[in-house]
Amino acid sequence: MDIKQIQELIKFVSRSGVNEVSIEQEDFKITIKTNQPPTYQVQAAQQIQATSTPAIVAAPAAPVETKPAAAPSKDENANYITVKSPMIGTFYRSSSPDKPLFVNVGDEIKAGQIVCIIEAMKLFNEIESEVSGRIVKVLVDNASPVEYDQPLFLVEPI
Repeated sequence: MDIKQIQELIKFVSRSGVNEVSIEQEDFKITIKTNQPPTYQVQAAQQIQATSTPAIVAAPAAPVETKPAAAPSKDENANYITVKSPMIGTFYRSSSPDKPLFVNVGDEIKAGQIVCIIEAMKLFNEIESEVSGRIVKVLVDNASPVEYDQPLFLVEPI
């Protein structure tokens, strides 16, 4: 590898947003590292999705209903308040697998109480209830992807 090829490689790495590239040949090894945070391009993400197999592409989870002893009918659901996701991310019912769940069906909650965590871009965001009431349904599986404004819980106001 000559100096011109090395310079071109350095330019490519700085433009691409890659943090580190290593090349090793018979008697030559080079590692190029940058201190820049990684950049994400929408075009690259679309290409990855286009080439992924359907088994690998994550799809929104189907709602899972945890029902109390007497499941409410659809007409009764109109009386409930829906706690919705404020962001896109991964829904967690507890702070770690070995910790207890934040809330269960039947639990009474108060405004400002943490009901779940949503992980977005490696940040764990505690989601607080905006209402007081009793949890009637949990609408999302633990560790499932959620969309913005997706219903997470049904709460019966008290």
